[in-house]
Amino acid sequence: MAEPDNGPLNGVRVVELAGIGPGPFAAMLLADLGADVVRVDRPGGAGLGIDPAYDVTNRNKRSVLVDLKSPDGVAQVLALVERADVLVEGYRPGVAERLGVGPEECLARNPRLVYGRMTGWGQQGPLADTAGHDIGYIAITGALGMIGPPGGPPAIPANLLGDYAGGSLYLVIGVLAALQHARAEGGKGQVVDAAIVDGTAHLTAMIHGMLAAGGWQDRRGANLLDGGTPFYGTYETADGGYMAVGALEQRFYGDFIRLLGIEEEAPGRDDLAAWGALRTAIAARFKTRTREEWTAVFQESDACVAPVLSLREAPRHPHLAARGTFVEHGGITQPAPAPRFSHTPGAVRRPPARPGADTAEIARDWQIPGLLAPSPDAPRPVSPHLPSAPRQSRTGSEEGPQT
Repeated sequence: MAEPDNGPLNGVRVVELAGIGPGPFAAMLLADLGADVVRVDRPGGAGLGIDPAYDVTNRNKRSVLVDLKSPDGVAQVLALVERADVLVEGYRPGVAERLGVGPEECLARNPRLVYGRMTGWGQQGPLADTAGHDIGYIAITGALGMIGPPGGPPAIPANLLGDYAGGSLYLVIGVLAALQHARAEGGKGQVVDAAIVDGTAHLTAMIHGMLAAGGWQDRRGANLLDGGTPFYGTYETADGGYMAVGALEQRFYGDFIRLLGIEEEAPGRDDLAAWGALRTAIAARFKTRTREEWTAVFQESDACVAPVLSLREAPRHPHLAARGTFVEHGGITQPAPAPRFSHTPGAVRRPPARPGADTAEIARDWQIPGLLAPSPDAPRPVSPHLPSAPRQSRTGSEEGPQT
């Protein structure tokens, strides 16, 4: 029998030192899985540039407002650390130490603490102290160079590949592994150094294996999975939409060209010299119908063809709607927690945390009356058009961008 609104991390306490980008997303994932995440916000806002009420990466969290540049603020954070299992911070190297909440101070107060550090370049290396953003991190790892058409510039995959896949998800993996160790007999706390460059490089492991074996060319649009083949790519439809084709296996390819209606005239799939002609034939055929019409043609087939949907269209796709992949909470349509658990399901329990709104509740639940001492004034509402803290990085450093 499932325990509603519980989550497998129920009972785990997390302190998040506020920033924007991969750190908050990682903390959101922990909160989605049931952890009690307390976000330590700072005077002046977090710097995302939208009303905090819409910042979905702060859902399922609670917030206190603390000025870490004051002795009282440092004492309040260390009091939270004493009662926490995990701390997540995304400052540039050395900033947490200068503020008085670095690993040495925190582990001295709580030897079983997992101290999670989220940066772009990592804690060491020639670039560790320099500013950076997602695009630069994925550029030097080779990942960005793989994406895009042959002869054209690399295509920018928003900030999903670096910040969130190479950053947030690796931080969460590291935190959970370290938490398991800390809770084992004889275990203790430790520091998890999650660098976006490390995680993004790790994501390319299979490609490096194929490259070494001679099965991958080190250039864009020339390989099996980068649009180099005519049966793995996107094609425009009559109404300006696009269909995504992934008919790699021979059986699925057979279904694809049959349903597309070019089975008789299509050049041989295994004739590489004819791939240009095959791509032209596929493109011409897709241009004869709308995206909706082609979606109906390929629906429920094994041709591995899907419509390319926008962010607003995606929640209405029948499959995603049936699974509840997106949910509406507090008037915001947003992705549901993932992955799913049969006995301890995660859930969207709370709307995005407002800076400082939960101080009294946290002081009671974590038994830290010192949080109720006079605190900095709450920040004014953040303009949806202007960044509230232009000097702040996506990882929270006050010394410029780090992701």
